[in-house]
Amino acid sequence: MLCSKMEEALNSQINAEYYSSYLYLSMAAYFDSINLVGMANWMRVQAQEEMAHAMKFFDFIAERSGRVTLASIDAPPNEWASPLAAFEDALAHERHISSRINKLVDLALAESDHATNNFLQWFVAEQVEEEATADGIVQQLRLVKDAPGGVFLLDRELGQRTFVPPSAAGP
Repeated sequence: MLCSKMEEALNSQINAEYYSSYLYLSMAAYFDSINLVGMANWMRVQAQEEMAHAMKFFDFIAERSGRVTLASIDAPPNEWASPLAAFEDALAHERHISSRINKLVDLALAESDHATNNFLQWFVAEQVEEEATADGIVQQLRLVKDAPGGVFLLDRELGQRTFVPPSAAGP
């Protein structure tokens, strides 16, 4: 059973994961508007991943006899100065989510909630991957600067991404 502090914090994380999905959908719309359909695809897949993350938290709360309470989702930004700026924002956002996950782990440890700590370890590892992936794209965009050919090659590469549900990708 979840203590009330942990339940509240996990519900807050559900909202953060839904916001993440909303943010990436907004970025997908931005990329669609500037005809970078590969980057738009990458962001759509990222949005699907975030929805799946929210549902992992949702299901965990229910499994632990907690109560899921959903809150309003803030509107994300909808314009960026460049593809690089959008991916820099994505990286900053992933770092923010990593910080939130780390605070959840801290709370689980403080509450001696070993089941929640164990559950959160999947997200700790996931955030390492999320940050590394976003940072890699940022670094590639910085390398190509404004060279259209490089941007279009990266766009084509990012268009190959497909969604793999977390249950198929790991615990």
